Amino acid sequence: MSDPVSAASATVAASLSPVDLFLHADPIVKSVIILLLLASAWGWTIIIDKLLRLAVLNRRAGKLIASVKSGLPVATIAEGFADAPASDPFVSVYQAVVEENNRSADIVHTEAQSDNLQDRVHRVAQLASGAALEHLQKRLPNLATIGAVAPFVGLFGTVWGIMNSFQGIANSNNTSLAVVAPGIAEALFATALGLAAAIPAVIFYNRITTDIGAYGKKLHTFIGVLEVELSRQLSRKGDRNGLRAA
Repeated sequence: MSDPVSAASATVAASLSPVDLFLHADPIVKSVIILLLLASAWGWTIIIDKLLRLAVLNRRAGKLIASVKSGLPVATIAEGFADAPASDPFVSVYQAVVEENNRSADIVHTEAQSDNLQDRVHRVAQLASGAALEHLQKRLPNLATIGAVAPFVGLFGTVWGIMNSFQGIANSNNTSLAVVAPGIAEALFATALGLAAAIPAVIFYNRITTDIGAYGKKLHTFIGVLEVELSRQLSRKGDRNGLRAA
């Protein structure tokens, strides 16, 4: 003869898989679970996209800065990186500097005008750099939102599930494991999903923010190298054309 307690425990254990918990959950808890799964998927999409993009940009930035520091003429950089997309921050900054220099080529005759050109180039480069970094940070605040909100959404599902469990106990007048466990498990499952969505979002938000900051420093270094090269070209006797477009 089988033990009723063991049979009930086996039935409860069989119903505690994630799929079963979702299928038997209250509609409100189901909605919470779906919302958290979508939030987690969106967060990982952003994380993977940013990590891959930063890896490519950093690899390209290292080659570009190295080529400039090795003494190559600034005007040949765009030729060497012709395959780089126009959305690359280094390409955007370089093209902005070249465009401003070309627009001012016919007015650079005196030392004061040369200084004014360098000042304009610096401003243009900073504006292009800021716009590029702002674009790179796009969608990143979504990770912060997921990290801050997901645990509370999961907690809401947990509270709702526990309320339903207590209501079931009151209606059945039975406090056995078979009655209590499924509702409690559904409630805790929502909490687990909330944490599963929030923890990676917070970790990678901090990491990606730090990586973008480090990339911004490389971009500012590149701007400094361009300004030095422009100053050198403007100081050469008979050279008043500065940088030339590639």
